[in-house]
Amino acid sequence: QVQLVESGGGLVQPGGSLRLSCIFSTSFFNQYKMGWYRQAPGNERELVASITPGGIVYYVGSVSGRFTISRDNPKSTVYLEMNSLRPDDTASYFCNAQKIIGSIWPEVWGQGTLVTVSL
Repeated sequence: QVQLVESGGGLVQPGGSLRLSCIFSTSFFNQYKMGWYRQAPGNERELVASITPGGIVYYVGSVSGRFTISRDNPKSTVYLEMNSLRPDDTASYFCNAQKIIGSIWPEVWGQGTLVTVSL
């Protein structure tokens, strides 16, 4: 019953780039606000970026100017382009879907993909 599948995580050196992808298996992708969260060991899960069906974006201050969230509605996919990566970006990144249009529905979470920024 997995509906959100993330990919693209891995090991990258400081200053490098990485692109995360999340495919949401739904016929109503255009009704969901999509978000990327991250959680490092011992830390609270935090919202990194989000994007509405209409393309309104949000970024947490620590990634502003470095990360870009985007979505491809026909492909039911949301992306997180990460540039100028720093060691403190190391975390498990989770895709989240929140239905904000039409009938109510529970939020959906992906399984997470690990991003490690290290030499």
